[in-house]
Amino acid sequence: MSNRFDVIVIGGGHAGCEAAMAAAKMGSSVLLLTPDLNGLAKMSCNPAVGGIAKGQIVREIDALGGYSALVTDAATLQFRMLNRSKGPAMWSPRAQCDKQLFSATWLKFLLSNSKLSIYADFASDFLFENKKISGIRTVTGAIFYARAFILTAGTFLNGRMFIGRHSFEGGRIGEKASYGISDQLASLGIPTARMKTGTPPRIDFRSVDVSRLQRQAGDAEPERFSFLNVPSAVQGGNAQMDCYLLHTNEKVHDILRTGFDRSPLFTGLIHGKGPRYCPSIEDKLRTFADKDSHQLFLEPEGRNSPEYYLQGFSSSLPLEVQLEAMHAIEGLENAVVFKPAYAVEYDYFDPQSLHYSLRSKLIDNLFLAGQVNGTTGYEEAAAQGILAGMNAHLWLHDKEPLVLRRDQAYIGVLIDDLINKGVDEPYRMFTSRAEYRILLRQDNADFRLTALSHDLGLASEERYAAMMRKQEEVESLTELCRSTKVKPAALNDFLISIGSTPLSEGKHLEELVARPEISLGELLKFVPRGTNNDASYSSAVVTAVEVAIKYAGYIEREKLQAEKNARLEYIRIPADFNFDELQSLSIECRQKLKKYKPETIAQASRIPGVSPADISVLLVYFGR
Repeated sequence: MSNRFDVIVIGGGHAGCEAAMAAAKMGSSVLLLTPDLNGLAKMSCNPAVGGIAKGQIVREIDALGGYSALVTDAATLQFRMLNRSKGPAMWSPRAQCDKQLFSATWLKFLLSNSKLSIYADFASDFLFENKKISGIRTVTGAIFYARAFILTAGTFLNGRMFIGRHSFEGGRIGEKASYGISDQLASLGIPTARMKTGTPPRIDFRSVDVSRLQRQAGDAEPERFSFLNVPSAVQGGNAQMDCYLLHTNEKVHDILRTGFDRSPLFTGLIHGKGPRYCPSIEDKLRTFADKDSHQLFLEPEGRNSPEYYLQGFSSSLPLEVQLEAMHAIEGLENAVVFKPAYAVEYDYFDPQSLHYSLRSKLIDNLFLAGQVNGTTGYEEAAAQGILAGMNAHLWLHDKEPLVLRRDQAYIGVLIDDLINKGVDEPYRMFTSRAEYRILLRQDNADFRLTALSHDLGLASEERYAAMMRKQEEVESLTELCRSTKVKPAALNDFLISIGSTPLSEGKHLEELVARPEISLGELLKFVPRGTNNDASYSSAVVTAVEVAIKYAGYIEREKLQAEKNARLEYIRIPADFNFDELQSLSIECRQKLKKYKPETIAQASRIPGVSPADISVLLVYFGR
């Protein structure tokens, strides 16, 4: 193996795997440096992919030509489309996965790319030449050289784990932390701080009294994540595995409180900020002191493993307190623990020190992606990884980076939030963070992103062709809905049965689909096959057309707003502009603009402390 590459990716987590594959598929020679080939994209927390807003991100990664969706589909144990009772902007796919198969599938994809090499070792430090990184040294003394570097070290940078008063070095339980790089980058001026995350205990399912738990099954007709026509594991004959719902109680809470005086969260041993929306159980008891019960989920980690994950019971309390409290939960009285809950504290870098391409403003050829930028979650990490991999390759070829707008993708919202607002706690994506969420649905990610990625050389011809076929089918079905009338005699019994107003005269399908209670899929059964209805449409096509009809007014309104705001993206601000020259700007605005150095007026408008009046001043000056 050569020791010289175009791109070196440090860290084989979800961000690192996507980054390495993206750069290699676009033509760069890539080295992925990771300590464990069997732990690639390891699901160290919940072995599930997707969920609210996160499912949309995975579909976007797939639309760009990434691999997270394909890997998820291959490892799926259970699939659910969340929020079906709400509008389509809220629908979010989620899959419970076999974590061992997930890592093995990633390894298979990585090994299939001839432009990509893997070396199993820990990074020790960067080598510099003329203020650029020239190489990376490993703890065993190996040295590799490249023109661009992508750091995706997750929770391993100066990682330290906590269980009660016991603390020990590591990024995951049983795995060593990484030292040297974090201190080195901090010494070069990259702002560094600490964050905390945690994970719950793993339980032997054979010791659980399932009869006392509430079963949570997957969807009767499971879908898949990828837009490619490859059936998921549970669409190809494998039965879905059940999850289970259970609850804490007052006795559990009383037991947990006995350990508060030994909790590293409350005694000051842990200084890093933890995730607000995935708190430890002791955090929940402090924050929601009036609640006498909290919801938990028991979820499988593998098809051939008895190991189950107790979601909602993350903790850093002493082991004996964890066990006693867990045994007070109904159904877990005799539960055997494979692995205790623990917290991990680690270094991250201020994402405001990055360009929108995820390239460092301080070290010219360094890109950062994943939890090192202050995010939490596999999906957020993978999204940054694919963008960092693409942009590293583009940068090496002196091409403009791919920067996604907030109306183009949740990935665009994610990166814009990180760069403009920074983080003071682990960042997690929600639909509420996106102002154009009706445009950014999980069903249309391929229409939004595949052609763009194909033009840049990442999305394959196969993926582009699949998107074009789907688009043609959507146009065909849309025309069918506009041109085809259904007579009352053929439809009224059905309309009455679903509580909809019967027809007094024939109506076009489009008018009927606009009614909220009518499903296009059901309606098509009443249209005779013939010249106007000679095709069999997939569920994805039917959904796309139905959503477009039902939400036409909302979609159009968001498009108009997005187009209006997009104009500001094209008004650029010179990198060396002296904002003190514009005395019409507020003092706070000038301070913020000098600190964050936005590249466009649109970016400036999203910086906290920059008012609409300040934007008007900038428009007058730069919009001339």
